[in-house]
Amino acid sequence: MHGSDDMPKNTDQELIALLRENARASTAELARRLGVSRSTVQSRIERLESRGVITGYGVRLAPDYEKGLVRAHVLLTVTPKQSDKVVRDLRARTAVRALHSVSGSFDMIVVVESPSISDLDALLDDIGAMDGVERTLSSIILSTRIER
Repeated sequence: MHGSDDMPKNTDQELIALLRENARASTAELARRLGVSRSTVQSRIERLESRGVITGYGVRLAPDYEKGLVRAHVLLTVTPKQSDKVVRDLRARTAVRALHSVSGSFDMIVVVESPSISDLDALLDDIGAMDGVERTLSSIILSTRIER
């Protein structure tokens, strides 16, 4: 086994990939899969956390549960002076899963999820009516072919 400073940089990427696959994997399991000691894995995780590379851990939902959710991408054109307010308002909505600033004819892409089409419809209306939102274009996600 290697000491914590012997772990190559690309192994950090492998460690991150394993944690994305299962954030609750034990240190022993991660060490075994990476071919390093448990103390090396623990040290690297702590270093990645302290550097802000790893900022938290999440939950991966069962496919059967996710099948019941309706997800959509919502493209937004936003009044520039109200951009910060739009971001704050969207952050406060638990149905918003991600928010991206983008280049092109729209300013932001919002990824949302709702338990039903009617809930999604109401959410999209609410987003469209927010102060600072000039225009929206929504696409419902029919299926996810690849998600890492």
